[in-house]
Amino acid sequence: MGHWFDRNIVEPGKLPLLLALTAFVLTFAITRVITRMIRAGKGPFGNITPGGVHVHHVVPGVVLSVVGGFGAVASGKHGFAAGACAVVFGIGAGLVLDEFALILHMDDVYWTEQGRQSVEVVVLTAALVLLVLGGFSPLGVDDLSDDQQQDRLGVVLTLVVNFCFVLIALFKGKARMAVLGTLIPFVALVGAVRLARPTSMWAKRFYRNRHRARSRSVLRAYHHDVRWAGPRRKFQDLIGGAPDRAPAPSPKP
Repeated sequence: MGHWFDRNIVEPGKLPLLLALTAFVLTFAITRVITRMIRAGKGPFGNITPGGVHVHHVVPGVVLSVVGGFGAVASGKHGFAAGACAVVFGIGAGLVLDEFALILHMDDVYWTEQGRQSVEVVVLTAALVLLVLGGFSPLGVDDLSDDQQQDRLGVVLTLVVNFCFVLIALFKGKARMAVLGTLIPFVALVGAVRLARPTSMWAKRFYRNRHRARSRSVLRAYHHDVRWAGPRRKFQDLIGGAPDRAPAPSPKP
C-alpha cells in the first residue's frame, strides 16, 4: 500500500491534490452539519451578522481560495508549503461551492430548491478530482523515446476527438455527461450520439423541422426525469439537507 501511494500519489506530485480534495470534502461536510444545526436552532452556532449584515461563508471561502491558490502556484508540487497551501485552497473551495447557488442566483437561496445546485456542483467537483487522482498524466511525461512520442501523438488525437464529443454532449443539454466526459471518453461519446434534450441548443437548431425526433426527445426526457428525479432529490437531501417547502398559495376570496 505504501509503495503504491508513493508511486502513484507522491512521485507524480499528486499529494497536494489529494490534500486539497480531502480538505474540500471535509469542509463541505462540516459546513453542512453546522448550517443544519443553525437551521434547527441547536448547538452553539449561529449566523455571523456584524452590524446587521449576514456574512455568508462564501466570503472567507473566497479569501482562502485566493491565498491557497496563489500559494500553491508559488510553492510547486512538493514540500510542506505545497501541502499547506493545498489544504487552505481546499477549505476555501469547499466554503465557496457550498454557496454556489447563492453566487449563481445572486440571492440567498441556500435552503430553497435552487440551493440544490450547490450540492450537485460539490458532488460533481469531488468526483472529477477523484478521477484525476485515479488516472495519469500522459502529456506531462518528459524524456520520451520515439515510440513513446508516437503514443503521445495518439493521446493528443484522442483528446481532440473526445473534446468534440464533449462539445456535442454539451450542446445537446447533457451538462453532467459533458463534464464527466472530459475524463471518461465513453461517457462523452454516449452523450454525443443520444437524442438531445428538448430545451437544448441542439434540439432548437436540428429538431425544428423534425417533428418525430422532437417528440422522441420530449418523451425520453420525461421518462428520464421521472425515473431519476426522486433518487437524485433523496441523495441531495441526505447530503445537504431538505430545502424549505414553498408556502401554499392563499385561497382567493
